[in-house]
Amino acid sequence: MNKFLQIFKIKDIRTKVLIVAGLLVATRVLAAIPIPGIDALKLKQFFDTNQLFNFLGLMAGGAMSNLSIVMLAIGPYITATIIMQLLTMIFPKLKEIYYEEGSAGRAKFNRYSRLLTVPLAALQAYTFLNLLASQGVLSYMNRFDTIRDVIIITAGSMVMMWLGEIITEQKIGNGISLIIFAGIVAQLPDTIGRIIKTYNPSELLTYIAFAAVSVLVIAGVVYINEGERKIPVSYAKQVRGNKMYGGVLSYLPIKVNQAGVIPIIFAISVLLFPQFLAQVSAVISKGFSLKLTGFVTAFLNNQYIYTIIYFILVALFTYFYTAVTFDPSEISKNLQRSGGFITGIRPGQSTTQFLGKIINRITFWGAVFLGLIAILPNLLRIITGIPVLTIGGTAILIVVSVALETLRQIDSQLVIRAYE
Repeated sequence: MNKFLQIFKIKDIRTKVLIVAGLLVATRVLAAIPIPGIDALKLKQFFDTNQLFNFLGLMAGGAMSNLSIVMLAIGPYITATIIMQLLTMIFPKLKEIYYEEGSAGRAKFNRYSRLLTVPLAALQAYTFLNLLASQGVLSYMNRFDTIRDVIIITAGSMVMMWLGEIITEQKIGNGISLIIFAGIVAQLPDTIGRIIKTYNPSELLTYIAFAAVSVLVIAGVVYINEGERKIPVSYAKQVRGNKMYGGVLSYLPIKVNQAGVIPIIFAISVLLFPQFLAQVSAVISKGFSLKLTGFVTAFLNNQYIYTIIYFILVALFTYFYTAVTFDPSEISKNLQRSGGFITGIRPGQSTTQFLGKIINRITFWGAVFLGLIAILPNLLRIITGIPVLTIGGTAILIVVSVALETLRQIDSQLVIRAYE
């Protein structure tokens, strides 16, 4: 409570908090402005029967569920960033820019990601609008209206990306993460309202058990999200001029959940691809498109098969993304350059093998954790049989991660000012 009061006592931090709050309010206002030509009833039915687009609506902070002008939110930017990170594995020049050129290289890398966001946003908007038009959700089919809405939605994504970067500049949290956080929190009143409306006194024990499981899930997410393996690192003493450097003991932290929420986004993208393929195939043959759409719909409606495949995909992508972002060989080289070594392990190849073994063991538990978090809503639907009683594991993961990171950044700013 004392730290909370200090935030509003220190003018600089208070100004930053108010700026961030104002920008988050602006994102919610934009999320409430719909594009023209929507059949609201058919739109609600479409989202109620489609789990994948419900997840995308979660990432867009509810902006997709009413087809707002920022319905894609920062989704295209996240996709562009992921693609750029994957390209570092293919193109050595990109890897050099990202890892070896410092802050200037990261700035250049981010600029490429922003440029890639524009065509990705346009492509996603066009595909999604065509899908909705085929479901009768949109009341138009002419080319002019489609092009107009694609331009509006693309511009909306770029505005959201810009607002996210302004929030990040305030240094009290990651702007992109805070926008998603605000969208998830904004949907809580609606979720609570639906639970109250569908409350049945005969199922009181189920609701109590649901509340208890919710608390346990939140505690588990905090525990796993903060969990890390600390590998001791020693630095050799070095003499430079008249001064001696090094000779200290530090540690290299490896988080259990190294990949964050990215593997879930990857898995959702793979599960969405058959629907996208079904829509594209309509250009060649409408009959084939209808058959493929029916097959995909039947697959997605089968809770058991969908849940199993979803879990496997999340686990596989956790290993894949961790391999992309955590390179034992690169870390070993950096340690050797700085005069550091892991206690009891030879520098070079032995360090690389040791780090690879550790990351593989830790990633296994991270993959299981993310897989269970992803399928948690489906498991609760299967067990309770009550559609509204679902714990959004992904939503909790995002909210907890963003809240902890924001608190850490605010706390660091308070510590700096207290030190001064």
